Amino acid sequence: GDGAKVQVFASADKFSDYAGLEKDEKAARFSALMSTLKRGDIVGVRGTPGKTKRGELSLFPTDMLLLTPCLHMLPKVPPGSSGLADKETRYRQRYLDLIMNPTTRSTFITRTRAINFLRRFLDMHGFLEVETPMMNAIPGGATARPFITKHNDLNLDMYMRIAPELYLKMLVVGGLDRVYEIGRLFRNEGMDLTHNPEFTTCEFYWAYADYEDLIKFTEELLSQMVLNICGGYKVKLHLEAKLGEPAKELEIDFTPPFRRIPMISGLEEKLGVKIPLPLESDETNAFLKGLCAEHGVECKPPLTTYRLLDKLVGEFLESQCLHPTFITDHPKIMSPLAKDHRSKPGLTERFELFANYHEMCNAYTELNDPVEQRARFAAQAKDKAAGDDEAMFVDDGFITALEYGLPPTAGWGMGIDRLCMLLTDNESIKEVLLFPAMRPVGMAADFNPDCQ
Repeated sequence: GDGAKVQVFASADKFSDYAGLEKDEKAARFSALMSTLKRGDIVGVRGTPGKTKRGELSLFPTDMLLLTPCLHMLPKVPPGSSGLADKETRYRQRYLDLIMNPTTRSTFITRTRAINFLRRFLDMHGFLEVETPMMNAIPGGATARPFITKHNDLNLDMYMRIAPELYLKMLVVGGLDRVYEIGRLFRNEGMDLTHNPEFTTCEFYWAYADYEDLIKFTEELLSQMVLNICGGYKVKLHLEAKLGEPAKELEIDFTPPFRRIPMISGLEEKLGVKIPLPLESDETNAFLKGLCAEHGVECKPPLTTYRLLDKLVGEFLESQCLHPTFITDHPKIMSPLAKDHRSKPGLTERFELFANYHEMCNAYTELNDPVEQRARFAAQAKDKAAGDDEAMFVDDGFITALEYGLPPTAGWGMGIDRLCMLLTDNESIKEVLLFPAMRPVGMAADFNPDCQ
């Protein structure tokens, strides 16, 4: 059990049930027992520890019993392989993966250690863990396409939550100054190496703090977690060889402080341009379309300013973020729930943390002005009307809560799965999910039914 290997050295002479039997009878019974045991069976053994003549530590049984038979042949391990290698089998039949690959067990033990560290760290800093609804009448708290389900008793369409943010901020309005939730989110979007339709996140909200406090807190949290789990601040990633390219090894350094790149000025510096203001104008939208066309950056319709900026940042700024890097000061049009920057008009006090070129954290000083929040929601509704199904709905209930008074608050969210990919040296999110989403067997790769 628990992944340990034990060698059982069975001899008919040692079995207590065979004491007093003739040699031939003893051999016949022992042979009959051994013939019932097959590779993969779960066997109970009682005996004494010792060493063989070769010095191998073994268990010498006095009694053996078949507890549970394995009715399938376990896959054979190819020569030179350390375990089950076929990814399709490993993801669809995770129990086989766990049986045959010790590294898989180690991956999920590390995942649990990371979540436990995160929970302890927040508890030690005075945060209260809470639970919020997973089915919502309005999918709020993030810009993403939701899954739709049905509440039969109410005859009402419900949305699987895309973020717990609005509920958690309502709790801060109610006087719970430091709250967090670790749980599942659901987003009806693509599947690739870093995306799964359901995934685990941690979100916390901290009254009387701002995004500068969050930056320091994030640096301390992640650097201490990596040090605790990996034994140092540096994490090594081994990338699989691709066609025509050798395998690569990357080293990611979590030594604080982390680098910072302001979003708009960083983009202007990288591209050698000056983006026209205000960013909400039609002139800016046309300018960004031209930039995308000039640099071959593809953006699918609707070509809103938000989506164009997001694509350009992904191409030119995120590509610089091997080591942990904060991309800061996002525009208001990209941050409908973030507070205006105190010294930079048109921007917000927000950051995203990237590592290994992927987003790890999203955080900001929270917008707590109900009038401004309603205007931001209205702008999102305009984008939704233009065909952006990831834009936010107007949430009147949340605005009502803000009218009772949300103290100055900082909010933070991190994807647990991508963090675990780094900590366990894995390129695919499927490696850190026990049961990842998979296409049904036999479904074509380009199958795209018109349903949610």
